[in-house]
Amino acid sequence: MKRAPRLLVLVNVYRPDLGGGVLFADLAEGLVERGWDVTVRCAVPYYPEWTDKTGANGLGIVETREGGVRVERFGLFIPSRPNSLVQRLLYELSFPLSLSRRLPSPGDYDAIMVYCPLVGAVAWAAVLKRLVGVPLWLTVQDLSADAAAASGIVRSGRLNRLFAAVQRALFNEADAWSTIAPAMVERLVALRDRGQPVHYLPNWLHRSLAQAIADVPARAEPPRAPVRLLYSGNLGTKQELLRLCETLHASDAAFAFRIQGAGGTAPAVREWVERSGDPRFTFAPLSDEADLARALRAFDLLVVTETEGAGGSFIPSKLLPAMAAGLPVLAVCDADTPFGREMTGSGAGPAFRWSEIERIPGLLADLPNRPDVFAAWVQACRARAVAFDAGRILDEYDRLLHELAFGRTRSATP
Repeated sequence: MKRAPRLLVLVNVYRPDLGGGVLFADLAEGLVERGWDVTVRCAVPYYPEWTDKTGANGLGIVETREGGVRVERFGLFIPSRPNSLVQRLLYELSFPLSLSRRLPSPGDYDAIMVYCPLVGAVAWAAVLKRLVGVPLWLTVQDLSADAAAASGIVRSGRLNRLFAAVQRALFNEADAWSTIAPAMVERLVALRDRGQPVHYLPNWLHRSLAQAIADVPARAEPPRAPVRLLYSGNLGTKQELLRLCETLHASDAAFAFRIQGAGGTAPAVREWVERSGDPRFTFAPLSDEADLARALRAFDLLVVTETEGAGGSFIPSKLLPAMAAGLPVLAVCDADTPFGREMTGSGAGPAFRWSEIERIPGLLADLPNRPDVFAAWVQACRARAVAFDAGRILDEYDRLLHELAFGRTRSATP
């Protein structure tokens, strides 16, 4: 009997961690459904709250089987101040050191997959590739050097250049790369040294949330005053949400803005909402998927912000559930980032540069009088959501992993 192909996945976050954690679980379980034997080595759950969710963070290795996937959870240093350079370096170093307590042997796996933005995980994957002699697939969700500079974690230009050089050297240990945005493909092609294939494989709306959204009836009515705004997700320096909040607070626009989130700057946002005394703002922790699905159907605009200078790093995962629910996105970002290009290309809602945010209160005042504009945004969201179909993308991962692991012809980026 022919054995199943075996894949080792190295990633810092995994379900029940939100955002990427749920998505990575979707990928692992989707590959199991397609005949793979998948082992995931990840950290104990901690994200986006940056706190140990289980009490299991330590020297032990916790093993479970989830959705047919063998999941091995390793302890790591969890920063109390995620924007501290020293604490982030300890975080980066602690994960590969923890993983090193369990070494695979040659023949245990047919391929290794590692996720970036955690460069420490990429470094450990490069070591394993040499130890066990199997091909390495690098999935780039975010360029760590760009993100560290944009968020202010690394402020020295010299240090950032060093970080970028280390990142490039580690990336080039991988035999195949994939990423989640066309603009990121362009960035990675410029970084490769061995002509590795660079595959465009976008993220998708993970299956449990897709089902939760499908279970809630779509809204039919256009916005009425006050326009209902929703922010739901990670709150960190890359979002810079407070800057937008202060602009809206200074206006007399009629809106109701619900912010629900967790992350490094969540306490500051919550304190600002409480201190402002502005009844147009409310703050809440992250909701479960059923409540999020109801909110996505009920609100008028999903707010997604990306700080200036974030670069070609990522497309926020918040876009995908909004598009599936037909909820237009109010975006604040640079025009030339993957996020900015996505908004311009899809027409899924109004997009502003940070220099233009003084115009947003006017948009909110006018929107109840423009049902035709709102309807066009809703239609654009639904049309774009088709591009992020989970089944198609998982099939492509399966095909390309077989090519990498077993030497069949690979499709390369020109």
